[in-house]
Amino acid sequence: MKQDPAKLRLFLAHRTSLIDYATPIVGDRAQAEDVVQEAWLRFEGTESRSQRQADTEQAAIAQPAGYLYRIVRNLALDWLRKLASERRSHRSSFDLDSLTGQMDGTTPEATILHRDTLRLVAAAMAELPERNRLAFEMHRFGGCTFQEIAERMGISLGLAHKLVRDAVSHCAARSLQQPAKNKTAGNVPSRSSCKG
Repeated sequence: MKQDPAKLRLFLAHRTSLIDYATPIVGDRAQAEDVVQEAWLRFEGTESRSQRQADTEQAAIAQPAGYLYRIVRNLALDWLRKLASERRSHRSSFDLDSLTGQMDGTTPEATILHRDTLRLVAAAMAELPERNRLAFEMHRFGGCTFQEIAERMGISLGLAHKLVRDAVSHCAARSLQQPAKNKTAGNVPSRSSCKG
C-alpha cells in the first residue's frame, strides 16, 4: 500500500507530542510508543480497508491532527480497559485468612499485626455509609472502574470518585488511629464484583 506523504509528515510532526499525550494515560512511555505506532497504522489506513475507502475517509476529516490525537486517546483507553480486565480475571477473592497467610511477615507477631490492621480496615469499612462502602468495595475488591461504578450505582462519575476517595481516606485515618477497641472488630464485608 502506498503511503500518503502528507499523512506521514503530519504524523512525524506530532509523534513526540502524541507519545507525551499517551504516556500519562497508559502509565508507561514504552506502551505509549506502541499505542502511537498502532494509531499510525490506523491513521494511515493499512488495516483491511481499500485505498478508496481510506481516501474517502481522509477527505471527510476536517482536522487530521485532532483525528490522530483522538485515535491515540481511544487506543490508550482501550489498552487500559484490556489491562483492567486481565487484572480482574486474575484476582482472587478477598479473604482475611488467606491475605494474612500471604503477608511478608513470617513471625507470629508480624502475622498478628497484619491481621489486626486488616481487622481495623474492615471495622472502618463497616462504619462507612452504604454508598461509600459499596463504591469502595466495587473499586478495590471488584476491580470496577469509576465509570462502571457510576453506571451501576446511577450516579455521576465525579460522585463515584468522591465516594471512593472518602472511603479510602476514612479507612486510612482509622488504620492510623489503631484504637484498642477495634483491634478485634468483625469480619471483612462481602466483595462486590464487576465481572458480571
